[in-house]
Amino acid sequence: MTRGGQILCRAALLLWAGAATAQTITQAEYTDPTTRYAHGVLGDAVEWGALRLTLSDGRHLVMTLPDTLVFEDTSPRLADLDGDGRPEVVVVESSLTAGARLAVYGPAGRIAATPHIGTRNRWLAPVGVADLDGDGRVELAYVDRPHLANRLRVWRYDAGTLTHLADADGLTNHKIGWDFIPGGIRDCGTGPQMITADAGWQQVMATQFDGTRLISQPIAPYTAPRDLDAALSCP
Repeated sequence: MTRGGQILCRAALLLWAGAATAQTITQAEYTDPTTRYAHGVLGDAVEWGALRLTLSDGRHLVMTLPDTLVFEDTSPRLADLDGDGRPEVVVVESSLTAGARLAVYGPAGRIAATPHIGTRNRWLAPVGVADLDGDGRVELAYVDRPHLANRLRVWRYDAGTLTHLADADGLTNHKIGWDFIPGGIRDCGTGPQMITADAGWQQVMATQFDGTRLISQPIAPYTAPRDLDAALSCP
């Protein structure tokens, strides 16, 4: 191919990418199952190698990870993080050598990500997405190493970046082998509350972010995962 032809191809790709970016993501799913990362925290050794997005004009985009990464997750989550009326996609990516991180995708690819935990076979379990402190900006919450560290972490998404805000220890939302993540975020009139269990799996916990720190309190006994899901319904 001539140099002129290469330039034309690049220009066409840029135009196509711009058109895709202008579309709204209506659906996201993981594809390309892979066994290259034998962690098995979600009950088997199969993870995902690609993310497939459906756009509002009916087109499909596939984001394929390099062999050093997998999507180690239950399902992608659609959430409007920047307030433009079009959702981004929140996922868990794991490095074969450095463990999990939370990442945000759009039609043009990965937008932002937290640092990897730092060691292989270390995972995080998302809690949810909300404006946790009522300042008009959106936060993302997850439990870092829910089987080991039991640390709730909150990050703010702003202008395409993720900034760490606060941590709280002694909280969890997942047991090894579960292919689901119970709990999430509720708002019963006093602001968003993150619903998890305590690290000993004795209490259902509600945690609020006041803009500076995380404040947790028990709200019910824990007997089974359904207790975390039930707590999402306000009394």
